[in-house]
Amino acid sequence: MGNSATQLSASAMVTGHVSILPPGLSVREHVLHLALPAVGEQMLNLMVGLVGTFLVGHLGKTPLAAVGLGDQWVLLVSTVLAAISVGSTVVVARAIGGGDRRMADEVTSHSVTLAALAGLVIAGLGLAFAPQAMRLLGAEPDAAMQGAQYLRVIALTVPLAALLFVGNACLRGAGDTRTPLKVMLVANGVNVVAAYSFIYGAFGLPKLGVVGAALGAAIGRGLGGVLVLAILMDGRSGLKLTVRTRTMDWGVVWRILNVGLPAGGEQLLMRIGQISYARIVASLGTAAYAAHVIALSSESISFLPGFGFAVAATTLVSQALGAGKAARAEQYAYASFRVAAAVMSAMGVIFLLFARPFVSVFTSDAEVIALATPPLRFIAIAQPFLAGMMVFGGSLRGAGDTTAAMLITGAGNILVRVPLALLIVHGLGGGLTGAWVAMAVDLCARCGLAWLRLRSGKWKEIRV
Repeated sequence: MGNSATQLSASAMVTGHVSILPPGLSVREHVLHLALPAVGEQMLNLMVGLVGTFLVGHLGKTPLAAVGLGDQWVLLVSTVLAAISVGSTVVVARAIGGGDRRMADEVTSHSVTLAALAGLVIAGLGLAFAPQAMRLLGAEPDAAMQGAQYLRVIALTVPLAALLFVGNACLRGAGDTRTPLKVMLVANGVNVVAAYSFIYGAFGLPKLGVVGAALGAAIGRGLGGVLVLAILMDGRSGLKLTVRTRTMDWGVVWRILNVGLPAGGEQLLMRIGQISYARIVASLGTAAYAAHVIALSSESISFLPGFGFAVAATTLVSQALGAGKAARAEQYAYASFRVAAAVMSAMGVIFLLFARPFVSVFTSDAEVIALATPPLRFIAIAQPFLAGMMVFGGSLRGAGDTTAAMLITGAGNILVRVPLALLIVHGLGGGLTGAWVAMAVDLCARCGLAWLRLRSGKWKEIRV
């Protein structure tokens, strides 16, 4: 490794425990050092939802649709937490890259406070307006009723879940992707046991179906939030959370939100597009929507490398820019993409060959399996573009170029996916597979736009 990389490693090592760029590694090895634990963490985070989908899927179409529709709102309200999480990751990483451990701790304390406040507001809204939220999605009456029950239970532990997501984001910004992995191992294990027990009434517990799936997710994420809070207060992870005894430093808050608000806006635009898209799919009937949920759950396995390498790109790009190494930041972005694209393309081949066995894992309903198989096969060809969309977007966020990322996401979801899905599904009678064609076109468009923005180099000039 050259002298510039060695200097960058030294700059990152001044924080003591945090070692984002161990000396002697190549660019690709640095990426893998962060990405592999992040892939594991994302797999476990995803499993919290997949466990519920898998277990509820064997209860029938209506419970499956209820969980899928409920999760649409869970994802929508998470946009607030995304604003805090992305801002925290980027600002903590810049501080670590510049050798300012005190600022990294200060950002962490402010981020956790903001997360707790946001979580309380979200929980109150979820408890108050769950039925209205489900009706807004156009769900059929039985699915709407069960979906509202699901949302209300999830809302109970949203404040702790907020601490889990934001606390893990701070740790990732500091280069510690292993601690979040360990936390999610515990949270997921608890979720599996609790969800199974409450859904099916095991170990003498009541059989609660959809409500049981919500209890499993809520208990698992709630425990995860408690663990992250304890880890940050202990300080051995490399970041030290202190109980605030003075007023907020609004300069620090603004640094977090200056990066995070466009990231939250990006997530909001994406969720609005996805909810509009979900309404189009739901109009095809409960069986079609259940098949859509199954196909998404199957495809989500391929998201994991993309998420993991996007996390690595965000942290490494931000760290490198904090250390004044813009060229190295660009190398990290492209190295992350190359590895993610290779892994996700391999997953695409597997989807092409084994689509039906994948969807059959989640349900035994023959109609749902028949509807879900063609979309999963089709989306396989878009996997390299999905990798680019995720990793290039993560690189832009790491640079603080969150406004550009927001505009790209909004354009893809609202101007491409939704209108095209309307045209194909209702205008051309393309059914569920037609809706997934629109999704694939959206992914390709966003990949291209993110790559063009990265190639322009304008992100190198942004101050965080």
